[in-house]
Amino acid sequence: MGGGTLLIPLLVTFTPLSQHTAQTINLVAFIPMAIVVLIIHIKNKLVNFKYLLTISLPAVLFAIGAAFLAKRTSAENLGKFFGVFLLVLGIYQLIMAIKKCVTKGKKNCKSSGGQ
Repeated sequence: MGGGTLLIPLLVTFTPLSQHTAQTINLVAFIPMAIVVLIIHIKNKLVNFKYLLTISLPAVLFAIGAAFLAKRTSAENLGKFFGVFLLVLGIYQLIMAIKKCVTKGKKNCKSSGGQ
């Protein structure tokens, strides 16, 4: 999960911005962060250029399609879809955490916050 899971709901809740505008701000803010992370990954030799087109081309095509779809969706429905997405993502992460605890043992179930 990235910063958008917090930024978008905060922008919509505490500012007069629409869901569309909040998501646009999130995406624009993401660009410089993604460039910095990509540079760091390339420097650390963590980028496999062999798969660059295989991954990038479908990602760009789906991003363009999703942008057109989001533009045609009402702000109210877009907010609902985003909420459902966050709910499903949270449930998935909870299931994965429980699964990890069951398969790896109790020592992996402890919270690391502040300890």
